[in-house]
Amino acid sequence: MDFRRVAETVAEFFTARELPFAVVGGVALHAYGLSRTTYDLDLLTSSEAQAEVVAFLESLGYETLYRSAGFSNHNHPRQEWGRVDVVYVEGDTLQQMFAGVERKPAMGLDLPVPRAEHLAAMKLHALRNDPDRAAQDFADLRYLIHLPEVDQEEVKGYFARQGMLDRYDDLREET
Repeated sequence: MDFRRVAETVAEFFTARELPFAVVGGVALHAYGLSRTTYDLDLLTSSEAQAEVVAFLESLGYETLYRSAGFSNHNHPRQEWGRVDVVYVEGDTLQQMFAGVERKPAMGLDLPVPRAEHLAAMKLHALRNDPDRAAQDFADLRYLIHLPEVDQEEVKGYFARQGMLDRYDDLREET
């Protein structure tokens, strides 16, 4: 996947329409200094933008593989366009997530990225819904919670809400 090309293309779309967006997943982790293999571009935006986002991606040749109120997954037949997954949020979650978004360098671009604490919350939510993600997501969480700027009490609260407080303590002890 040509991350730079895809990220530039979607960034232009969101910017032109004044829609909130941020990169999440592996690209966001890269912006925080964790380089790991990722095969897709994960985005975060407003639930209200879903129809427009899906139509835009389909206009580029992406096939919509799955769509629900909170997610959509898209795959392009050409490898350089790859896969794009989108998380849709609304209400207080939307306000909180985007209040902390900062532009950071990632994949050779300056991209909007949520706070590390919010990335951790998203990882925990995904883990609760799909335990098969545990190996990679716990490795990502270990990295995020050891960042010096992370609010430990906030992240600990996210672990507690997902019923994984014991895992927080385990990850904090690991280096």
